[in-house]
Amino acid sequence: MTARLNSLSLALRCFWHLLLHGTAKRKVTPTSIVIVQFGKLGDMVCTTPMSRAVKVHDPSIRVIVVGDRVGGEVLAGNPDVDRYIVCGADIAEALQELRKEKVDAGVIASPSLRAFALLYLAGIRTIVAPRVVGGVSMEGRLYKVLASLGVRVEHRMGRYAPGEYLRALEPLGIFATNTTKHLAISSEAVEWVEGFWKDHNLTGMKVVGISPAAGNRIKQWPPERFASVAGHLFKQGFKLVVVGGKNDQNETKAMLDAMRPVAVVNTVGTLSIEQLKALMQKLSLFISVDTGPIYIAEAFGVATIDIVGPVDEREQPPVGPRHVVVVPKREKPELYVMNPYPRDITEARRQTESITAQDVIAAADTLLGQLNLV
Repeated sequence: MTARLNSLSLALRCFWHLLLHGTAKRKVTPTSIVIVQFGKLGDMVCTTPMSRAVKVHDPSIRVIVVGDRVGGEVLAGNPDVDRYIVCGADIAEALQELRKEKVDAGVIASPSLRAFALLYLAGIRTIVAPRVVGGVSMEGRLYKVLASLGVRVEHRMGRYAPGEYLRALEPLGIFATNTTKHLAISSEAVEWVEGFWKDHNLTGMKVVGISPAAGNRIKQWPPERFASVAGHLFKQGFKLVVVGGKNDQNETKAMLDAMRPVAVVNTVGTLSIEQLKALMQKLSLFISVDTGPIYIAEAFGVATIDIVGPVDEREQPPVGPRHVVVVPKREKPELYVMNPYPRDITEARRQTESITAQDVIAAADTLLGQLNLV
């Protein structure tokens, strides 16, 4: 109820703003652009081609990104981002900061009434907002009404999301197709990971990273199957590092219990985002379900195996010769970038659980052979 009241309040403020200032469709040659991404860690990484595209088009354009606290940590040090503004459920503080910036144009990566209201109430003259086509999305009625005050651009479900994000820049005169992700690491984090590698006798070794938790029960692959994959790689001479957040302890314990006495380096719940980035770029291979860290790995050129479960493999998972996506047998996916809520939870879980440990082991053996790592 509180969320609905907040949304209604924002909508009413926007309608009042409309009476005073008009729509946000004015044509501009931007000197500054704000990109709003309220998605999770992986979504933020997949948005980084947008800021790079702006800087390639015109390095003098000031790029501001708005998102949550974690997103800011992920983008820390990124040379394509001139400023990051953290925005919580209450937009008041972020709105105040954004007004100071006097931004010309704004782009919303994913449908969000809060995102549109933030940009519109900040007085931005041109706002590009996605209109999702090709399937059922999480667009709400109020968002659709408010977004009509800006420039609508189609975001096509079933297409590669980073490419669709880039199309949102076209109304601003920026045309790009390079979907390479970009992240940076601080010198302090580089120094830390070198020490970490030495302390755990990983220097000169082939190291595989594994994240056994999904942060989403629908995508959670059984920890015991992660253990089987890890045990197979250990026998092939790989060192193993487990990563995850503080809330991933139960899945990690279940995996480790199933692996004993196989030795691993367990970092779950101990790393900052900056340390995680530094650690990921040292790996030979990273394996997980479709969750944030796999996109960090991709951004640093690390080979990945993505156990997609119910996720649409066309929309966001890493692509290219260094990446393998393990897809279940199914008629259609249940989860999409623009609609993370499954129509059929039972079918979504079936898709996740139908992927066997042997499926992932076979994918790992093939990819490692292609990369001459075995």
